[in-house]
Amino acid sequence: MISLSGVHKTRGQGAQRYSLRIGQLQLQPGARVALVGPSGCGKSTLLDLLALVLAPDGAEGFALGGEDIAALWRRRALDRLAALRSRHLGYVLQAGGLLGFLDVRGNIRLPRQLLGLADDGSVERLAEALDVLDQLAKKPAALSLGQRQRVSCARALAHAPALLLADEPTAALDPVNAERVMQLLLREAEQRQVTCVVATHDETLARNAGLKVLRIACRRDADGGVTATLEQAA
Repeated sequence: MISLSGVHKTRGQGAQRYSLRIGQLQLQPGARVALVGPSGCGKSTLLDLLALVLAPDGAEGFALGGEDIAALWRRRALDRLAALRSRHLGYVLQAGGLLGFLDVRGNIRLPRQLLGLADDGSVERLAEALDVLDQLAKKPAALSLGQRQRVSCARALAHAPALLLADEPTAALDPVNAERVMQLLLREAEQRQVTCVVATHDETLARNAGLKVLRIACRRDADGGVTATLEQAA
């Protein structure tokens, strides 16, 4: 499903430099992993690389679902990258990212509408599974934080993506709601055989949810910049 080798991305220079280096990352279809590390260590950068919205500076290999992503970036095949994003990826943002002018139903079904997919009842099924069925007619502003995150999870799964990315999906929630949202998200992803990569600073929550932990470690270099490296943890 996902294969990265020798991938690196650098931003800034000198003391403001940040570099992410990924020696190897291999994930089989249906894998469920957590990217763990402190704030600023590069979890979101790695998610953006996997989401095909950020081009690597270099890659010995970068494949996603059989597509040579490294080659697509080299050719600047932006239309193909956009097509892969919209059809095969679901992304849960830390702040939810819901559109305030749409109600909950409209937010959840938006990815399907953009892809021209017919209404197959999946919006209602996901809303029920994620406990927001009675909120479908409400706007996001009328929801609690936990409800908004569950709606965001439903929207990310509505078009049956192959890969689900979640960037700190529980960071703004209290521990009880954080555990609930994480469990509901992973349960629905597992039932749909979706590969999951969840970025979180809460390693305990990730382990309790049954996620395999991949840790990002940082070091301060002589120029004052930071180099982050993906390291697999037991």
